Amino acid sequence: MRRILHADFDAFYASVEQRENPKLKGRPVVVGGRPDQRGVVASASYEARSYGVRSAMATSTALKMCPAAELIQPRISFYKEVSSKVLELFHEITSIVEPLSLDEAFLDITDVSTDVKSSLKIAYNLKQKVKSILGLTISVGVASNKSTAKIASSINKPDGFKILKPEDELEFLKPLPVNFLWGVGEKTEEKLHSLGVKTVGDLANQNEIWVRNYFGKNGAQLLLRARGKDDRPVSLIRETKSISSETTLLKDSDNLDEILVIAYDLSKDVARTMESKNFLGSVVRVKLRLSDFTTFSRQLTSKESIQSADDIYNICRILISKEFKPGLEFRLIGVGVSGFSVKNDIPKNQNLDSGQMNLLDL
Repeated sequence: MRRILHADFDAFYASVEQRENPKLKGRPVVVGGRPDQRGVVASASYEARSYGVRSAMATSTALKMCPAAELIQPRISFYKEVSSKVLELFHEITSIVEPLSLDEAFLDITDVSTDVKSSLKIAYNLKQKVKSILGLTISVGVASNKSTAKIASSINKPDGFKILKPEDELEFLKPLPVNFLWGVGEKTEEKLHSLGVKTVGDLANQNEIWVRNYFGKNGAQLLLRARGKDDRPVSLIRETKSISSETTLLKDSDNLDEILVIAYDLSKDVARTMESKNFLGSVVRVKLRLSDFTTFSRQLTSKESIQSADDIYNICRILISKEFKPGLEFRLIGVGVSGFSVKNDIPKNQNLDSGQMNLLDL
């Protein structure tokens, strides 16, 4: 039986800032962009969360909800330094570590954990080391698979600690709200609720035909996770599925030329990252948000793989131009590329400049 540990820092950026400045201990802290530049919240301390502040919320909204909050500009490079020290602690336990982000990772502790008691000891010692060496709290969950371990770590946050015996996992999952499951976002939750499915147990009681009818190919995975099954391995190398860049405009705009200039800058950002990874892409996607916060995306698939900023931008220009209509003002623009291949794997006779495209989601 596998033993998978999921480790997740509590309000990572905000906690790091509170550690660095003891005067912030016990005070609401918001790490995010400036409100006068339409910044968003990257992290909020639990003191700020008690006022309703959440990540991805507009900073201006967060400060209205919690006027006493200390606003701190993100220091991503510094957070990366702290994260690298955490990874060292993970690797002291096992070499099979899958980072999900700067503040979250899976560890496969099967080879170093002989039973539940040893799993408990490993998880407890990790929490103590993180606290004593780094001055931070981390929530830890251990189960027989990734999905259940991730849910276990989320219970009783902050500073959560949940070690599950394999035979107890189903009973643990059954009463939980269905949105605890990996892959159940707001829209999926709404649909499940409309179908009378409120808990993980409710979903586990459905059959494969039912979930496929309502949720397509993703339904089978949701059903397995609701039943405590997830055979995905802890992967040492995470596959890059997409590369993107986006920005919120300082002022809503209905000027197509202005939007396209921004799109070109974003295309250059994406192209630089692709070049650094030696990637070619085939699907270009734009994300657009209107002044009323309506958000949607459009994409095109090129018959030929592309990498240059100009090629990415040319597709973006087509997509964005189709969405401009009288009276619409845009608040956010994003550009992304997916459908990757490694450049050296592309046949030499492929003409990368043909510019032929297939329309997918217009």
